[in-house]
Amino acid sequence: MIAHNIISALFASVPAFGSPLPHSDLTTTVFVAEILLMLLVGRLLGELMQRVGQPAVLGQLLAGILLGPTVLGNFWPAAHQAIFPNTPEQKKMIEAVSQLGILMLLLLAGMETDFGIVKRMRRAALSSSLSGIIFPFACGLFLGELLPDSMLPAPEKRIVTALFMATALSISSVKVVAMVIMEVDFMRRNIGQLILASAIIDDTIGWIILAMISGIAAEGTLNVKGVSFTVGGTLIFLALSFTFGRRIVAHVIRWTNDNLRIEFAVLSAILVLMCLVSIITELIGVHTVLGAFVVGMLVGQSPILTKQIHEQIRGLIIALFAPIFFAVAGLSVDLTILRHLYLVELAIGLILIASLGKLVGCYVGGRIGRLSSREATALAIGMNARGTTEIIVASIGLSIGVVSQDIYTLIVVMAVTTTMVMPPMLRWALTRIPPTGEEEQRLEREQAERKDFVPKVERLLITADQSEDGKLASILGGLFAGSRKIIATVLDLGLKEHETPSVVRERIEDWVKLSMEFATRKEEQQDADKAMVVSPHTQLNTQSSTEEPSAAVLKEVKKGYDMIFVGLKQALLSNGEKPDTFHASIGKIISDSKGVLAIVVTKDTMAPELRMRTMDILVPISGAEYSRRAGEVAIAIAKACRCRVTALHVYPPQNEGLFMRRIREHLEPARALVRNLQELGKREAVPVKTIVKVRRAPEPVILRQIKKGKHNLVVLGVNARPGENVFFGPKAKVLLERVPCSLLLVIS
Repeated sequence: MIAHNIISALFASVPAFGSPLPHSDLTTTVFVAEILLMLLVGRLLGELMQRVGQPAVLGQLLAGILLGPTVLGNFWPAAHQAIFPNTPEQKKMIEAVSQLGILMLLLLAGMETDFGIVKRMRRAALSSSLSGIIFPFACGLFLGELLPDSMLPAPEKRIVTALFMATALSISSVKVVAMVIMEVDFMRRNIGQLILASAIIDDTIGWIILAMISGIAAEGTLNVKGVSFTVGGTLIFLALSFTFGRRIVAHVIRWTNDNLRIEFAVLSAILVLMCLVSIITELIGVHTVLGAFVVGMLVGQSPILTKQIHEQIRGLIIALFAPIFFAVAGLSVDLTILRHLYLVELAIGLILIASLGKLVGCYVGGRIGRLSSREATALAIGMNARGTTEIIVASIGLSIGVVSQDIYTLIVVMAVTTTMVMPPMLRWALTRIPPTGEEEQRLEREQAERKDFVPKVERLLITADQSEDGKLASILGGLFAGSRKIIATVLDLGLKEHETPSVVRERIEDWVKLSMEFATRKEEQQDADKAMVVSPHTQLNTQSSTEEPSAAVLKEVKKGYDMIFVGLKQALLSNGEKPDTFHASIGKIISDSKGVLAIVVTKDTMAPELRMRTMDILVPISGAEYSRRAGEVAIAIAKACRCRVTALHVYPPQNEGLFMRRIREHLEPARALVRNLQELGKREAVPVKTIVKVRRAPEPVILRQIKKGKHNLVVLGVNARPGENVFFGPKAKVLLERVPCSLLLVIS
């Protein structure tokens, strides 16, 4: 009680409600206090909601209601007035953070959107969105005509008020929908992508309708010129974004990463793009969220650094912007007005009409789009969330005098209620839709790829010279890049006296391009039809260097590469005494590089086209992680040249010897290893032959298998061991000395 009196006395000393703050420092203090409370209460209630099986966003909305006029303002007015003063500058500060959070939330949602799924399900998305607008819009018009004159600010403008109500009832809140879908972990599901795509279409159409109605309200007539500009500008913007915009965004990310030295330069560049494109969409006449979402989609299709960017942005949103955004939405709600019975009845009626119109409309649209009954139900429930979009619409109507304070409050109550009811209902509906068919295969593939190395490779460096090692490295690197459809950079090292850098660069580039084209010549149409994973077109950048090889490579590596193919003349010394010792430049690259290296050691000569057509790969595998990575690299190369892979595992016998009754149990761990690689090959449509041998020494078995199977490439996973010279262990030492064919050493 004493503490309460002291705090109340302190709050009493704060300037009266609506009066200006005495100095800017107090404005900042209040702003920080608002952030503190919204973060603390929002995150704690979000934790509580997650513990009871509900999305955290629900707790964050409740935090806003608790901190707003409904609870804090009613039970402790002095505290609410002090922390959330009704002054324009104070409101603008917190709303600015909230609006930035909206943009970043849509940026993240765009990055997680699979454009291939959305494109393939465009009929269902379009039909459900249009139907989901028409039905509730008609309901809103009907309700607007039934309102008594006493609730209208201008009875002579009833039709404009009805149009504003119809718009508020018909639009879904893409921000809330995106957050809930991410929280219930359905962003990668077909139905989750469909709900998000429908909400984006819904929101875009809604803002165009709002522009039309605002023009009617302001001028008394429909501004055909303004509406035509908005519709045409939106269509042109979308067309340019998914053609030239994709290349521009990828180029900006790569250039920023390669040329700027400041920390998080790429993240800053993406945020700049987000703000720039959001301004463009605002100037067109639609909301800024469309620009942020489109930039997110383009960034998600960028060939480099998407994983790191995703993690950085997601952390900012979850920890800071999302709690503030949803708390601000809750702060605008004053449920105390519902003490009047007639307003309670109107609020319930508005909620029922809005929900019924949206649910029926989206369900019918989903069924027209060939969705199942359960999928259409989940879609309808997801689209029923209104959030702050309707509050913005109502605010515009209030500001231009066609919506009264009572109608505004009713719309806010409807928006918050449908938003709070949606998450648990959507979770219930989504759990009734198990993945089947193609979706099940895609999800299983994505789940399996989470622990794999190759799917995470987004950028490849191929460093080579004019030697046979360089030629083979260019071919293998090109095959790898072509099969994965990733960005590749070719770094030429070591020029001949009579050649210029441009001539050498062109020749190296030709080898890489030849293998890339070989890798993609038959698969592009098949991949497009399956639409399993939409990857950007393979990009190739070339450059040359006259520096010492290791210095040039290590300088280039700083730009950020997931994997490096290295092919340099005399990779292994051939002095007869130490044929397994690497050249000093290779040793320097191996010892100082932190990523995955693929060192090429060529022991035969063969024309590039013949090598690609006749490649036969042997992968000696063990239980080590680096061995698994070698198998993944071998399968990626084999997929590109449509060749087979042989996985060989040599299992040492146990001390007690082998007995027939125990041979199956004895060999089961070894067979599990090769089966694991065989399953990976099956996912990539690469035939993998498995061989398990029980021998004490693996080297003779590997050499015999090379001769017996007529393999012309051995992909060996190794791990560099400390020492004066590079050393990969006794097995690698023997194979480097005695293997008759070329080797690709995959070094982790």
